Amino acid sequence: MSATLTTPTTETTRRSNQRASAVPPPTKRKRNGRERHTYIYVGVAVVIVYCLAPVYWMAASSLRRTSDIFSLSPLPIPASFESFLAIFDPSQGFLRSLLNSFIIASSVTVLALVVAVTAGYALARLQFRGKPLFMIAVVATSMFPTVALIVPMLKIFSAVGWINTYQALILPSLSFALPLAIWNLTTFFRQMPNDLEQAAMVDGCTRGQAFRRVILPLATPGIFTTAIITFVSAWNEFLIPLTMTNRPDVQPATIVISRFSGVSQFDTPFGSQMAAAMIVTLPLILMVLLFQRRIVSGLAAGALK
Repeated sequence: MSATLTTPTTETTRRSNQRASAVPPPTKRKRNGRERHTYIYVGVAVVIVYCLAPVYWMAASSLRRTSDIFSLSPLPIPASFESFLAIFDPSQGFLRSLLNSFIIASSVTVLALVVAVTAGYALARLQFRGKPLFMIAVVATSMFPTVALIVPMLKIFSAVGWINTYQALILPSLSFALPLAIWNLTTFFRQMPNDLEQAAMVDGCTRGQAFRRVILPLATPGIFTTAIITFVSAWNEFLIPLTMTNRPDVQPATIVISRFSGVSQFDTPFGSQMAAAMIVTLPLILMVLLFQRRIVSGLAAGALK
């Protein structure tokens, strides 16, 4: 009767073979990696198509003839610019509404940045009594929906005679834009090292000079991102101007587009509305495409602590 002897070398070789058999071959690993990447690419493509399909259909509808506006063809053939020509008719007041939208959005953005930059710096750097309560109040004000506050604001503005004025459109939009702007800039200032200001003050700068000459230039990405978000929000506002104005000379483009009329009260000019929506949307798309790096860097920097 013979006995099988197991040497250490034989045992090590056997275990190595078992581990080698448990590891998939390189070709299988590469195939699994390609499959995962394929699923990711397909998912991203589906999301992109889902987001861009309404924009494309809006652009295609703006180039259709009135008789073809309900066509299901993906291409506007034959193409027509009659809808774009119709919206620039002086009787529509579209150009004036674009100017109103720019005035309102720019005013809200500038005022929000002035308040948010100073408040965000104070909340990030200074220690004062009631600071936690102030932060809670800033967050709490963003929890109320616009529709819940629109009636009280309407009564206040009616009492002071602000209906059909720019301030009735700017102040409510500003109040809704400030919480996000303050929170975003506070987070951005907090992740900047205190040594920057201390070094500037050692060189003879006051705290205000250190803020203007050192902190503000470095905070440009966060400020720029906050400005873009605030401008887009104010530019797209609909409920506030719908409630606070009834005169076309102060209404923004979002309201004027919704009130385009056809040849009769039963005719809705879908083509003109699509063309006007394209013109209103195009500046925002170009802004995001041109400054997407600054926007992403500002959001990423504000998220890191």
